[in-house]
Amino acid sequence: MYFVYILADWCDSVLYIGVTSNLPRRLYEHRNGLADGFTKKYNVHKLVYYEHTNDVYSAISREKQLKKWSRSKKEALIRTMNPQWIDLSETWD
Repeated sequence: MYFVYILADWCDSVLYIGVTSNLPRRLYEHRNGLADGFTKKYNVHKLVYYEHTNDVYSAISREKQLKKWSRSKKEALIRTMNPQWIDLSETWD
């Protein structure tokens, strides 16, 4: 299983789009600064959207598609799953 996900900072002003085969592990890496880069620099750790597929090529293609979208289109997508922009990982068992 592969995930395309969107992270936000705590005031929802910065968005990051990524792809992974293990979403809980990847969130842990982002939140603990284990990967240098954008999310570490801008403190983007709140999971606000994700979708999954069994095909890695579909996931990568979707990630690239979402990265080209306007901010308003990304926000509309997030609201379809998460109208309150809560951290979706907080609801996991």
